[in-house]
Amino acid sequence: MGHEFERILITGAAGNLGDHLRRGLGPLARRLRLLDVRPMGEAAPGEELVQCDLSDREAAFAAIRGCDAIVHFAGHPREMSFDEILRDTLPASYNVYEGARQFGVKRVVYASSIHAVGFHPVEDVPDTRAPHRPDTFYGLTKTFTEDLASLYWDKWGIESVCLRICSCFPEPADRRMLWSWLSYSDCLRLTEAALLAPRVGFSVIYGTSDNARAAVSNARASHIGYRPRDSADVHAPRVLSRIDRDDPASTAARVVGGGFAAAPHPDDPR
Repeated sequence: MGHEFERILITGAAGNLGDHLRRGLGPLARRLRLLDVRPMGEAAPGEELVQCDLSDREAAFAAIRGCDAIVHFAGHPREMSFDEILRDTLPASYNVYEGARQFGVKRVVYASSIHAVGFHPVEDVPDTRAPHRPDTFYGLTKTFTEDLASLYWDKWGIESVCLRICSCFPEPADRRMLWSWLSYSDCLRLTEAALLAPRVGFSVIYGTSDNARAAVSNARASHIGYRPRDSADVHAPRVLSRIDRDDPASTAARVVGGGFAAAPHPDDPR
C-alpha cells in the first residue's frame, strides 16, 4: 500500500510529544521532515532534520516547501510573557500558516490546548464550539492560532484540526488528570486520525483518553474518527488514595484550565 503523504513536516520534533510522533507517523509518509530549535539526534531512514526557529520566516518557509501536511507541535508548554509571545509564538504560528498557503500544504494538525478555553467551569463540560476563554497568555497564543487556522480555511482552503490537548503525560499525576489525561499512545492515535480523516475543514477536538470522568466533550468531533484506547480509570485507585482532594471552591478545581487559571501575571514579581 502506498503512503498517504509524500512528506509530513513535524515541528517541535525534539519534545516529548514530538519524539513519539516522530516514531509513530513514519508509516504515513514517504519522508518525515523534523524541525526543532534543539538538536534531534541522527536522522533515521526516511527522515530529514531541520534545526531552526519558526519565528524566522525565511527559515520556516524553506522547511515547509515540499511538504503536503504539517503537524505543528512546536511551542513552550508554559505561561509566557506578552513580550515573548510577540517575539516568538505569534510569528511562528503565522509563518506556519502563511508557508502552508505559499507552498500548497493541504492540511495542518495543530497542538492547541485546553487552556484556550480554560476558564469554562468544569460542570459546564464545554464542547468544541464553546467560545474561547483563555486562562493565561499561553492560552491566548492557542486562541490566536486557532483563529488563524479558521481564517486560512475560510479564505484559502487549508484544512486544520486543532487538538486541544488537556494533560499528556506518562500517567495521571493528580485528580484533575482523571478526566484530562491523554496517553502518549492516544496522542499518536489522535494525530493520525486528524491527518487521515477524509474532510475536516476547520475542526477542533479535545485531546483526552477514554476516561470515565469527562469535563470536556467531543460530541461534535466524531467526524475525525478518533478512538482512544487508554484510560485514566486504571490509575484512579492510586491517585485517589495518595492525592488530597482540591478545595472545590478554588480556581484550580472550578475551571477546566486547572492550576493555569490561578497563575499570576507573568510580569509580576514572584
